[in-house]
Amino acid sequence: MKLYGVLLSPFARMCMVTALEAGLASRVQLINTEVKPTEVNAALAKISPIGKIPILETDHGHGIYDSRVIMEYFTHAGGNTSLLPHEGVKRFRILTLLALAQGMADAAVSLRYETFARPETARWPDYTKRTTERINACLDELEANWLVDLQSVTLGSIAVAVALGYIDFRHDALQWRKGRTGLSQFHENFIKRDSMVNTALGA
Repeated sequence: MKLYGVLLSPFARMCMVTALEAGLASRVQLINTEVKPTEVNAALAKISPIGKIPILETDHGHGIYDSRVIMEYFTHAGGNTSLLPHEGVKRFRILTLLALAQGMADAAVSLRYETFARPETARWPDYTKRTTERINACLDELEANWLVDLQSVTLGSIAVAVALGYIDFRHDALQWRKGRTGLSQFHENFIKRDSMVNTALGA
């Protein structure tokens, strides 16, 4: 299987960490592929009309996207039901945590585009403020209501750990650990896992 993307993308890294946790290290090849927000990547467009990373090309040549679907596919391919149990209550709790983490990551990526990639004269201060508020709201929610769930290695906790790592890498000025000791402790412990070490940003 070929995973197209770069580890600087939190969404691609979430997928790669999931592959490692699911025991698929020997079966998933990361194809370093960057995309630009204003250009079409013709090769990726053949696999996915969305044309955004990450995209998985299966052994049968089928395209699977987006990251949430790829992560679930890896749990299926690896036969790892602990990452996403079949039992309804647990499953949807994990999927909701995954959605929360991915929403936070999406806001963090948008903030990066707005404050770095967009020309300075075209930047929108109100959008920057609202996007920062979204990130902080997600962080507060995780600290207040999800620490118990984060004790288990699931698609949700993987996504949270990766999203926090991206915020560290791109937005250290946010100082997300301040006042969030539980979330900080979770992240400190989770990044010691082999799957996180082997996909570390800047490594």
